[in-house]
Amino acid sequence: MPRLARSLLTLALAASCASAYAADETPTGRLPTWAQPQDYALDLKIDPSQDSFSGTTTIKVKLTQASDHLWIDGKDLTVEKVTVAAASGKPKPAKYVQADEKTGVARIDFGSTLQPQELTLTIAYTAPFNGELEGLYKVTYEGKPYAMTQMEPVSARFAFPSFDEPAFKTPYDIKLTIPSDLQGVANTSQVKETPAGKGWKTLTFSRTLPLPTYLVAFAVGPWDIVDGPGITATPQRAGTLPLRGVAPNGKGPRMKIALDSTPVIIHTLEDYYDFGYPWDKLDQLAAPDFSAGAMENAGLVTYRDFLLLLDENSATRYKRSSFNVIAHELAHQWTGDTVTMAWWNDLWLNESFATWMQQKVTMKVHPEYRADLDRVLGAQGAMAGDGLVATRKMRQEITGNGDIENAFDGITYQKGASVLGMFEAYVGEDTFRTGMRQYIQNHKFANATADDLVSAIATAAGKGPDFTAAFNSFLDQPGVPYVHTEVTDAKGQVVLKLTQKRYLPLGSTGDSAKTWGVPVCVRYQTATGSDKACTLLSTANGELALPGAKKNGWVMPNAGAAGYYRIGLDAKALKTLTADLAQLSDTEQLAYGNGLDASFNLGEINPAQLLAALKPMTLSKVPEVSGVPTDSLGWLYGHLAKTDAQRAALTAWAEAAYLPRLQELGYVRKDGEAGNDTLQRAQLASFLGMTMKVPAVRAELLKQGDAVLADGKTLTFDQANPDLLPTALSVSVQEHGAAAVDQLMAALPGIIDPSHRNALLAALASTEDATLAAKVRSFGLSKDVKVGEMRFALTAGKHTTEADRDAQWTWFTQNYQAIHDRVGAFAGGSLPRLAATGACTPAESDRLQAFFEPRLKDLPGAIRGLQQARESIALCSAITAKQDPATLVK
Repeated sequence: MPRLARSLLTLALAASCASAYAADETPTGRLPTWAQPQDYALDLKIDPSQDSFSGTTTIKVKLTQASDHLWIDGKDLTVEKVTVAAASGKPKPAKYVQADEKTGVARIDFGSTLQPQELTLTIAYTAPFNGELEGLYKVTYEGKPYAMTQMEPVSARFAFPSFDEPAFKTPYDIKLTIPSDLQGVANTSQVKETPAGKGWKTLTFSRTLPLPTYLVAFAVGPWDIVDGPGITATPQRAGTLPLRGVAPNGKGPRMKIALDSTPVIIHTLEDYYDFGYPWDKLDQLAAPDFSAGAMENAGLVTYRDFLLLLDENSATRYKRSSFNVIAHELAHQWTGDTVTMAWWNDLWLNESFATWMQQKVTMKVHPEYRADLDRVLGAQGAMAGDGLVATRKMRQEITGNGDIENAFDGITYQKGASVLGMFEAYVGEDTFRTGMRQYIQNHKFANATADDLVSAIATAAGKGPDFTAAFNSFLDQPGVPYVHTEVTDAKGQVVLKLTQKRYLPLGSTGDSAKTWGVPVCVRYQTATGSDKACTLLSTANGELALPGAKKNGWVMPNAGAAGYYRIGLDAKALKTLTADLAQLSDTEQLAYGNGLDASFNLGEINPAQLLAALKPMTLSKVPEVSGVPTDSLGWLYGHLAKTDAQRAALTAWAEAAYLPRLQELGYVRKDGEAGNDTLQRAQLASFLGMTMKVPAVRAELLKQGDAVLADGKTLTFDQANPDLLPTALSVSVQEHGAAAVDQLMAALPGIIDPSHRNALLAALASTEDATLAAKVRSFGLSKDVKVGEMRFALTAGKHTTEADRDAQWTWFTQNYQAIHDRVGAFAGGSLPRLAATGACTPAESDRLQAFFEPRLKDLPGAIRGLQQARESIALCSAITAKQDPATLVK
């Protein structure tokens, strides 16, 4: 090309680029990909006794197109100096401009146009410790300040300037300069400590493997750091893996139970994935205050303190929860940390797999914990929300930061885990594991999408487009299938007629004419026992032959409760199944109970029919099964019963069904008793004592609650069964009113044990006096209640009558700004549901809309929260109008 032509072309390209820069608007979704981080060096100076911290972040950035700027994330940062250095050149000053205060998007102006190359961007800044448990925040615990991080989902920008998206996955070098008398931990092992001036030291940590910003973690404070048992080598990993517990000062010894349970979890996960734990150590930290239940930061997993600070007298449910949550977070070290979703629309790739894998680990290591039942109950809880028109898809489009926060719900966790289990059952456990292993290998230390996962499973199973379409139907379509069955006789052979539609309760305005690719498996009675038959139901109607089925025998349309769908039975089949309920497995009995709930909410059966069909479940000694009728009884008692006679009839039903079993169990632990007995005692005592208010049960609980309160000031917790403590104190609060409330409120600031704090807050929330409830709610906004605890208190009081809810609403609206400010922006989307607790009338829905509509712009994610709250109110109103409470009394 002639020189002149080249010159003209260069000028034209420069002009077009300049035009593009001028038109480059502030990103409102994902950052542009023409500037990509390659690695970070974080150098922070942190003293938790101060109000702020300082840092220097150095980022190597690959610029793939000519530009005079780039976009980055940073929020509430005071940037003091920015330099940019070209691949070969000295650092030059650049400018940091906060382009969007709300989202935290910022622009770095270079001062001139730079050609595609690798740049080094250095940003020096200061920032306040966050006050809403996001980014780098501080907590004062027993008079001592601690600083720690919570970066998920988009809060790293509060702690350091960054490309705060999961697809930007890079290594990190972390240095922490901290007071000499404090301890510091981070994602990786500490490799060096050097003096940093009088009273300071600098801790240097080994370089991380590639991580997204939301998995970066560090903490500074007067921590107890205790060694756990080393995690021995496996065929997938050489050497012993260091394991430590990080606890608030003086609490290190209480980490032993959690640490001792960890090695077997890691070994089980390594065996399943055939891939060794990849990080250079494992620390587990008990956070004094925390917005989430736990967080899977690579190599430094953080938990709410009550999950790790245990002893032999801890409540059984806390011990089981501890194991389950540890298994969940450690499962993330593979699905989420090693392989990371490319964008938040695939959050289910992280959370569904961790939930599903947690259950597999627990079933293998502690089968007595009955994770198989947790799986079914979790799925059924998700189905309740999935019955709303305003529900989310599993793979939900993300239109803003509010959608990201909304994604942390039962659809992502429990529905996703159930869908995975359903397709695992369909292709077989070994085949599914082969696909999972290949998925991890294909995308290790990188990012993946749902399509990558489905493809890996389909390849392992030798499945084609039908399988992919079926799986994607659950990812990309909201709602839960309702599979109705009818037993027919076709020339002497039993054939099950199948129909599917979207489950939409009475009062819903949605379109039920939807179909999925549903793997339907049926267990049915034969002359010699039972058998199973399966089909992939991809259309609205289908049939399934049941070879060898006994004529007029029982049919369970969801074998093993492995399917994510609700079942419907014709009247004859329901009667047969009810009579033979003992022939079903525990999981299948849960599916049966869920089917009854579906039929009731569709208006297909009335309250009397519901209770009659539920009655056989009350005989189970498995608390998960025996507890199913209690949910229905509680709803009928609180929402449908209108007269004293109707409530008395329900109470008599509950007493006859459950009181003999509770009397058999007694109110104190027995040496060597089974965990199921311990949990069933707590379940029945709470239900009979608090929900149904059976006098004999309340008297026994009151003895224990009053024994704890006997001193009038100091609480003597050892006077109550630890498993009954919250219920016993709740009865005392309801019986003694202001005296008990005042004593518990005065005691709470001095209570350190997290399980005891939870019990006190639960008891305070149980008050039924409107004046005291308002007092407890206001107490929940005080500094004496941790941010992570405040939701206990904010729902204090009764919610069964309109007068109760009117009082709650008045308090909520008067204190809205204080609630909003303390909850934090990324939890704000849940405020409409919080305000609507118990609501069941159109007037309550209307006032909710009127109050929140002008405030939605300041509440990320609240649009969906408001829609779901209003729809739930409409469904409650519809079913109470449909069902006749007169059937409660014979």
